[in-house]
Amino acid sequence: MKIGVILGSIREIRRGGRVAKWVMPQLAQFKEAEFELLDLREYPLPFFDESNSPEGLKGNYSNQVAKKWSEKIASKDGFIIIAPEYNHGTSAVLKNALDWLYYEWVKKPVAFISYAPGAIGGTRAVEQLRQNVIELQMAPLREAIHITYVLDSLDENGQVLKGHWNERLAKLIDELLWWTKALKDAQDNDKIKNKTLSI
Repeated sequence: MKIGVILGSIREIRRGGRVAKWVMPQLAQFKEAEFELLDLREYPLPFFDESNSPEGLKGNYSNQVAKKWSEKIASKDGFIIIAPEYNHGTSAVLKNALDWLYYEWVKKPVAFISYAPGAIGGTRAVEQLRQNVIELQMAPLREAIHITYVLDSLDENGQVLKGHWNERLAKLIDELLWWTKALKDAQDNDKIKNKTLSI
């Protein structure tokens, strides 16, 4: 199983960097899957401006960065999204990265790790994202991690300063991998069935 970890902020000084530095080493204990950090800084997508919808384009993107993004997302079986909360919602760059594609997301699970100052830690961003990914035919997990006051919880190297974040992450990843395997097996069975019917 191949899992993409999407870092949904591109700000020069971003607290999501601490979150990613915490998450990635923790994922090494899950040997049944490969995890790759997908930093949106490395995919400078313009605002979606194609002549047709991603569903209508069927992968025929004119933008070279979009093609690179499409190939990377298509290669993954599931996702973790590290999401900031801006003005009671998610970041524009993250929403745009979702909007550029369609078929590459379909029937894949996604878990959320959000962060924001205040007591709810990005919950509102995740509630918006759940609506977005359902429209993309993804399977969002019910459970999520909402980190309040990142600077008090994680140091600049991603080490936990306080809180039971490691235990919560392990539980979340167990759930994500269950869904990833279930949906991947189902999709593989569909491919075998369709191939058999076409012979």
